[in-house]
Parts: sequence; C-alpha cells; structure tokens
Amino acid sequence: MSTSTAKTMKGYGMKSVGAPGWLEKERPTPGPLDAIIRPTLVAPCSSDTHTMHGGAGPKENLILGHEALGEVVEVGNLVTKFKPGDRVVIPCVTPDWMAPGVQSGKSNAHDHGFMGSFKFLIQKDGVFAEYFHVNQADANLVHLPGDVAPEAALMTVDMMSTGFHSVELAEVAYGDTVVVIGIGPVGLMAVAGAQLRGAGRIIGIGTRPNCVKIAREYGATDIVSYKDGDLVQQVLEMTNGGADKVIIAGGGSDTFRQAVEMTREMGTIANVNFFDISDTLAMPAWSWGLGMSNKDIRCGFCPGGAVRIKKLLELIRYGRVDTTKIISHKFYGFEQMEDAFLLMDQKTPDLIKPVVYLDK
Repeated sequence: MSTSTAKTMKGYGMKSVGAPGWLEKERPTPGPLDAIIRPTLVAPCSSDTHTMHGGAGPKENLILGHEALGEVVEVGNLVTKFKPGDRVVIPCVTPDWMAPGVQSGKSNAHDHGFMGSFKFLIQKDGVFAEYFHVNQADANLVHLPGDVAPEAALMTVDMMSTGFHSVELAEVAYGDTVVVIGIGPVGLMAVAGAQLRGAGRIIGIGTRPNCVKIAREYGATDIVSYKDGDLVQQVLEMTNGGADKVIIAGGGSDTFRQAVEMTREMGTIANVNFFDISDTLAMPAWSWGLGMSNKDIRCGFCPGGAVRIKKLLELIRYGRVDTTKIISHKFYGFEQMEDAFLLMDQKTPDLIKPVVYLDK
C-alpha cells in the first residue's frame, strides 16, 4: 500500500560528473522482498560529494545519498517484519543475502560487481529523494527504537559502522597503540571504537579544533598535526618506532605510504578511506620491510544488514558512545538537502557532519 499515486518523484544528485542538481525520476517500486521508504532524516557524506566529482567513475542522472532514517510507505508481498507507517533505520550497505559472496560470510561482499553490497551510489539511486528503494527489507531494515534519538541512530548507518569497522579490520586489542589518520566523522568514530576495544594510547591526526576537541572526548590521548612537522617522524618518535595499529580514515593517496611507515613490525594497517579512481597508492619497499615485516594491510567498507545496526544502536542505548557529538550542522526541509550537500562539498573549517530533518 502507498501514500501517493504519483509516478515520478524529485531527488537531489548529479546530472553528470561535477554537475550536482535536482532531478526528476520515476518513483521506485518494490519487488516481493523489498520496501519503499520516505526519508525523514538524511545526512550528506563525503562519499556523495566524492562520487559527484567522478571519484567512483563516470555517472549520470544519479540521485545521491546513502544515510537515512525513514518511514515505510510500501512493501512487497513477501515482507513480514515491516508495514507502511513503520519508522526505520536503513544501513548504507544493503546486501543481497542470496549472493554467493555474502553467503560465504562477508556481508560487504561484492555480491553483484564492484562494491555490490553498497547499492546506493553504485548500483541505484540513493536516499536524497521523496522515496527510495531498499532490497530485501526483512534483512536490511531496522525498526527505530523509541528510546534512541533519531539523529543518534542516523550516525550508525555509515559513520559509526564504518569507523568501527576500521577498528575491527585493525583487530585493535587491549593496550594497543593506535593511530587514526583523519579525524573527520569516520575517524572520530574510529577513535571511539578503538577506545571501546581497549586501546591504550590513541593518536589522532588532524588539525580542525572542533574535531580535535571531540577526538579527545572520545578517547584520543594525543593529537598530531602536519603543522608541527612530518607526520611519520612525529609518530615514530612518540611511539619509539611505530604504532601497533594504524587506521586510514581520511586524506589523500599519500596517507597509504604514511600509514605503512608509521606502523611497527607485526602491526596492522586498516583502510576505510574512499580513494579516488585516479589515485595511485604506493610506498617504498623498505617501509614494508622489503615485504618481510609482517605488516598486514587490510581494507574494506562496512558490513551491512540489520543485525549490525541493531548492535550499534545498543551501544547508543546503553550510553557507550554519543554519536551526536559529530553532528555540527542541522538543516530543516526537503529543499535544504542541496545546501547541506554543498556544505559537505565545500568542507568549511567548522564542518564535521551535517544532517537534514525532512519532517520539520
């Protein structure tokens, strides 16, 4: 059942590479297992602006956005857990749970081509629209808990999930010295996740005063800035030879080299940064011990599905982390999605994370 009979809808995205704007598209329809959602709260991400500038390759007439809460307006006839009117949290990664890669245990597997589980931006229109489609609703949607603030829940769908995944990839353990390169919203969540995982020393790399403040509140013991000299040299001196775990959560292609160089032997480098399609990642062979240093290099985007988001919501519900600290700007109204997106693109000095309330 649907709340509207309109066959078209309005959305915000990219007309072509480097050309953002409003689009009119055909309204999506659900398959038997799927749902159609009306967004009520959304957040632009640097991945959206990155895609708009061509960082994921050429794309045209694509509605952007992958972070949303919403209201179910229509479901397929095989959906059993959700009905029109339900308020839901939508993970940014919505796997096809019948795909072989996903069945093998990787819920962020490339189930249908490159980054196939990350369907928004890559395979289909995103959430910056009057309505958007979610595949396999029973496995990919989560009921919004009544005792979790919507804006706090919104941060779980990507920022928290991705930041915490970097900590999982790095296998942060009790007492580890951890470096987080880039303390934007994902990096800040990585700091919080490392602290929860039992890291000892947590070194954040960044310069923005508001991000530095929140990084310390989340558990960073030290802050390193390029303004004080070479980043690698500073970390090596502080750690007497290198960190146990280094997380890349932002920055340009040179962060790859820096991360390898500031990691000790037997350490781990974990990347969740979305590099550009034109980037080349390189490092001197000696920094990897000529291939003999046992420095592990791992990467990936966050796992998907409902179970993960439910667990992250439990951390918020029981006061383990306050995700609202990373929200720096609030907008109100559907038309304000454009202003929020352009702010994210411009990356003003006071920006961390903008959100847009669509029901206000």
